[in-house]
Amino acid sequence: MQNKYRTHRCGELNEKLVGEKVRVAGFVENIRDHGGVIFVDIRDMSGVIQVVSNDDSIFDGITRESSITLSGTIRKRNEEDYNNRIATGTIELLVDDLEVLGKANNVLPFEVMTSREVAEDVRLKYRYLDLRNPKVRDNIIFRSKVIDYLRKIMKEENFLEFQTPILTASSPEGARDFIVPSRKFHGKFYALPQAPQQFKQLLMCSGFDNYFQIAPCFRDEDARSDRVYGEFYQLDLEMSFATEEDVLEVGEKIFYNTFKEFGKNKKVTDKPFPRLSYKESMERFGTDKPDLRNPLELVDLCDVFEETTFRPFKGVTVKGIVVSGIADKSNSWFNDLGDYAKSIGMSAGIGYFKVNDDMSFVGPIDKFLSDEEREDLIKVAKLKAGDVIFFIADRSNAYKYAGLIRDELGRRLDLIDKNCFSFCIVKDFPMFEWSEEDDGYIFTHNPFSMPQGGMDALNTKKPEDVLAYQFDFVCNGVEMASGAVRNHDLDIMRKAFEIAGYTEEDLQNRFKALYEAFKYGAPPHAGMAPGVDRMLMLLLDEDTIRETIAFPMTAGGSDALMGAPGDVTELQLREAHIKIR
Repeated sequence: MQNKYRTHRCGELNEKLVGEKVRVAGFVENIRDHGGVIFVDIRDMSGVIQVVSNDDSIFDGITRESSITLSGTIRKRNEEDYNNRIATGTIELLVDDLEVLGKANNVLPFEVMTSREVAEDVRLKYRYLDLRNPKVRDNIIFRSKVIDYLRKIMKEENFLEFQTPILTASSPEGARDFIVPSRKFHGKFYALPQAPQQFKQLLMCSGFDNYFQIAPCFRDEDARSDRVYGEFYQLDLEMSFATEEDVLEVGEKIFYNTFKEFGKNKKVTDKPFPRLSYKESMERFGTDKPDLRNPLELVDLCDVFEETTFRPFKGVTVKGIVVSGIADKSNSWFNDLGDYAKSIGMSAGIGYFKVNDDMSFVGPIDKFLSDEEREDLIKVAKLKAGDVIFFIADRSNAYKYAGLIRDELGRRLDLIDKNCFSFCIVKDFPMFEWSEEDDGYIFTHNPFSMPQGGMDALNTKKPEDVLAYQFDFVCNGVEMASGAVRNHDLDIMRKAFEIAGYTEEDLQNRFKALYEAFKYGAPPHAGMAPGVDRMLMLLLDEDTIRETIAFPMTAGGSDALMGAPGDVTELQLREAHIKIR
């Protein structure tokens, strides 16, 4: 049965159809009056076609962005009127019939074709118009294609697709829950899942070998450029009778194949990806999310200044960054870098000096160093004439500051290769860390991870020295996925949670299903969860993750389109047993 609104899509029209009668439908993109002859551009998802009529009155009353259907005959344009910017630029449609299906207001909130230049809150309030912009629309189409491809990879690897509950119980997974009051159970609450963590582990306990889903996750965390407020999607996967290496190999295939397929011919790190321990990553790059496109690395200078009399370096962690070929930079360039250092919390700015041809130093710090420290510095930092070495010293944040300075130097010196996707795997994360706020040890990552060394490590090592089978996939300085070998042994789980301040009663109450399931022969299992939105942000080279999502929240956490969060009625509150204080 023929569609009554169109026989062809606009972008499908071509010179082979010249002389044929067709019907198209779409939105009015532009109306142009060229000396009494009116040209109208019609746009649908496939492209744009220019239409014209022998009777201009046929266009009376139409407005831009109205939806219309029209029929006519395809004809060749005059050669001097070709438009090389569109695929249909050598033809046009001579209209003989036009019907307005949905009339748009004369005044639009913004110009659709330049909507990406409009304030974000306005764009999101009128998102249905913003999505008509071909660039915005193409991002969402691209998202659909990537998700289809991810499903294809998973099915090739014999993973089964599951759907896990959205209404569940609150779980301490590192972020605030969104809670949902229960009408049926007075004073009780559901929670939206921060991740399908427990459910996928329960599926492994149920005897399924391989699970995946494109999973919605809900966390009440503030937005950043690489994180949306409220809701995000991940490719969640889990494997039974699997080791860490089994999961890493699947993860490498997912990322390598997807970025090769959709990465616009950018270079992708070959498999196997470089693997760094958490400790090595922090020592070399000052972060557990290193951008390996940046060739700069940190140098540990603590031993050099162990006996120093220079107070800012005494008794603190001192890291250095050596950069060649910038000794001729102006004083203002170095001052600007010092201002950046202060902006990230380095109250004294950043110290540095330049290395002369005779290996003497020039800079404000030089006069405070002993001859022995100068000699040791040359050896440890492998300094050469013309180098500049920057110093980052702090009692508790030296690694963080050094990592940020390294990133900033990479940007300012244009050291970042923007034509590649540089992957690595960071593994062997600490299981626990001390929290001053909680006055006790807390889990640093996923609480359900297996400690390396099992029960023996928990019993004999200091908690901060226990490593976990946990890992992250990182690309261009962005965390792309987290994963772990799961703790499937109930005794080990009890001990791990005890160290983190949970009683066995807490464990039974808060993780009741897992606690019970592990009594019935739980298999070893492991998994990970690549972030779909972050993958898309990198593949599309977008500055914010919101450009990859059809209906994102604003950066402030509100829904400008639907008006959420909003008020509810007194009846709704009463039914949910809620009183607003």
